[in-house]
Amino acid sequence: MKALRLSLVIALALFAVAAAAQQPTTPQPQPPQPDDPLARVLYPPELVMQHQQDIALRPEQRAVITKAIQEFQTKVVDLQWRMQDQSQRLATLLEKPSVDQAAALAQVDEVLGVEREVKRAHMALLIQIKNTLSAEQQAKLAAAREAAARREVMRVF
Repeated sequence: MKALRLSLVIALALFAVAAAAQQPTTPQPQPPQPDDPLARVLYPPELVMQHQQDIALRPEQRAVITKAIQEFQTKVVDLQWRMQDQSQRLATLLEKPSVDQAAALAQVDEVLGVEREVKRAHMALLIQIKNTLSAEQQAKLAAAREAAARREVMRVF
């Protein structure tokens, strides 16, 4: 019974991971959460695109960011295929009446390894975007993000 419960928990967690991997490869802009220190210091591509005129984004900066996004998307599509394959392998192991716990957990490690690669690629993209922007452009984007967050708070109330 304990192994079945563990298997169900693992299956649910992995289906959530697989579902998250199926999301669009470029995250939608959202105001940073107060408890998310990374969101306050990095700039998603959508934010840069929305404010490219406000921050006086130069053509060469746009080219660098566009290339980084394209490389990211190409990599993530491959990773999504791998994630789906690894998740299916795990599901096959978990479908058995008696689950080989060592094999299932080894497969969980495979799934989580692919998820780690997706997150690492996303972080690399965000860092590359930040490094492409000047300090002044970053300050303008931070101000724009804060203004959007304040508007969102006011909309909720």
